[in-house]
Amino acid sequence: MSLARQPIIFDCDGVLINSEVIYHAVEMEFLGQIGLTYEPIAYRTRFTGLHGRDFMAAIKADYAALAKGPFPDDFQESMTTEMYRRMESELTCVSGIQSFLALHKGPRAVASSSGLKGLKRKLQITELAEHFDNHIYSGDQVEHGKPAPDLFLMAADRIGQPPAKCVVLEDSINGVKAGVAAGMTVWGFVGAGHADDGLADRLTDAGAHDVIGSFQQMTDRL
Repeated sequence: MSLARQPIIFDCDGVLINSEVIYHAVEMEFLGQIGLTYEPIAYRTRFTGLHGRDFMAAIKADYAALAKGPFPDDFQESMTTEMYRRMESELTCVSGIQSFLALHKGPRAVASSSGLKGLKRKLQITELAEHFDNHIYSGDQVEHGKPAPDLFLMAADRIGQPPAKCVVLEDSINGVKAGVAAGMTVWGFVGAGHADDGLADRLTDAGAHDVIGSFQQMTDRL
């Protein structure tokens, strides 16, 4: 099938928009304040792509291991408030995505671990929401988030496409694993601002069938 007509399911953070750099900076700051520090690549490998409920469950378990007492009640709310404060003024879409979406004529959806309200706001800020005809789906809407396949399977169903015909574009190991588990073709994406030199190899090791370096590369494939 021509890529121009290919059903594509896009992750959002780190694929459509340059939000991962903001998330990472704010999370490192707030986690450091409560005594949790992580090596950056190990942190991204473990946590990127998780739904907020799964992220917080893991963070609370790490905090409990420090034996420092009760987890701070206001941690998640304060951290999320700071993230979205920064996104309102700093968030940009990934280079080349607007041109690619203008040329792509196939079915498409967004399937992101982000909360639904915040997901829609990020796509509004970057003027991408209009390209998806309300096919914007969140980990809030499924019981099991990435790396489980539930979210991608729901997105494929909503756009009326068999999973085997869908391409998933993902920047995280958890997302790649979810796409593979859904029986989809998975392309790892390393064209956003947070990508490091080893990300392509990590996505391939997680099961990505191909790695895409930019949306210009995607546009060239059209």
